[in-house]
Amino acid sequence: MNIAILSDIHGNLIAFERVLADIERAGVGQIVCLGDVAFGGPHPREVARRLKELNCPVVMGNTDQFFVNVPTPDSSSESDLRIMDWIMWTIPQFTRADIEFIKSFQPRVEIPLPRNKKLLCFHGSPQANTEIILATTPDADVARMLGDDRAAVMAGGHTHTQMLRRFQQSILMNPGSIGMPIQRDVQGKQTRPPFAEYAVLAAEGDDLRVEFRRVAVDVGAIVRALRESGMPHAERLAQEWEEKG
Repeated sequence: MNIAILSDIHGNLIAFERVLADIERAGVGQIVCLGDVAFGGPHPREVARRLKELNCPVVMGNTDQFFVNVPTPDSSSESDLRIMDWIMWTIPQFTRADIEFIKSFQPRVEIPLPRNKKLLCFHGSPQANTEIILATTPDADVARMLGDDRAAVMAGGHTHTQMLRRFQQSILMNPGSIGMPIQRDVQGKQTRPPFAEYAVLAAEGDDLRVEFRRVAVDVGAIVRALRESGMPHAERLAQEWEEKG
């Protein structure tokens, strides 16, 4: 069996459609999404509805929760106020059915694999969708974040960075971000590389294989969509795509 593992679409329909076309070409029949679906991009409603059409399991990401329980921003935080501007721009575009779809997302999703194995899906960690697991996270911290949860393959998103590591007897992975991949230079400056990322898990008998995939996207089209969307702070986001890392 082959499973496409998607995460962090962030309202970027252009990148999402490129990934879905790649999945179709590869003949992958099953999809799971690790959350952060609509927030932060020019096509929040369109992405949510396209994902709903796929009828696949979806994990509740930290930004998905913004539309279920609107956060209270710290008025002294520029970042919080910017996030609130994006939330207030996005929510009026959603119908009640759209919000109900987001409410249907699950904290965790388990998918059976052959030979009594399973794929455990979450956003940040099984304990919280805001926790961060990186390739460099110490094993003791990973153990704390995983708690008692173990599976043959454990897949999380949130960091927007592809990752593959072994933890005890498990494969621990992150498929990267479809709509907001992150690239940082040695000074820590953040830009957006010109591709969307996802992963495919192949399970055959006792064998497991993870394939990371990178699909080129039309950066010009994404930048135009941002500038034409009317979303707040669109120019800031557009410049992240235009600047070269």
